[in-house]
Amino acid sequence: MEEPVGTDQAPWHLWVVGTLALLFTLYGGYDYYMSQIGNREYIAAAVEPLGIDADVAVEYFSTFPLWADIFWAIGVWSGVAGSALLLLRRRFAFHAYAFSLVGLAVSNAYSYSNPIPGMTDSAMTLIVVAVVAIVMVLLTIYARRMASRGVLR
Repeated sequence: MEEPVGTDQAPWHLWVVGTLALLFTLYGGYDYYMSQIGNREYIAAAVEPLGIDADVAVEYFSTFPLWADIFWAIGVWSGVAGSALLLLRRRFAFHAYAFSLVGLAVSNAYSYSNPIPGMTDSAMTLIVVAVVAIVMVLLTIYARRMASRGVLR
């Protein structure tokens, strides 16, 4: 049962959703960081099952244009910020998640228009991106609803 609007207590599900969201988005932050520093072992574990040479993938990520890197960073770190803001019960969680969706859309548009050399089957990548996009859309909707109910200040 949810608490009525106007009380200082947040509904129990805010803490569950917020904690899971923070863990989910922090993994995205970890992935972004490992890709940015060119961690060969991490990248190899992600791309070699797809038949892509790890060195090719490391080079691919290192040659992202600045604008694509910026949108990737916006997508990742806005998601982390949105999750933290959700746990802090701040209404700006919605805005952070919305920025995250923009970053996700633009960075993935670049990735799909310029795939990693040697990628022949992008089905698994599409599935992963679809799951991330669905989760982020749901988090954005959730934050909006919590803000409209007065749970987020």
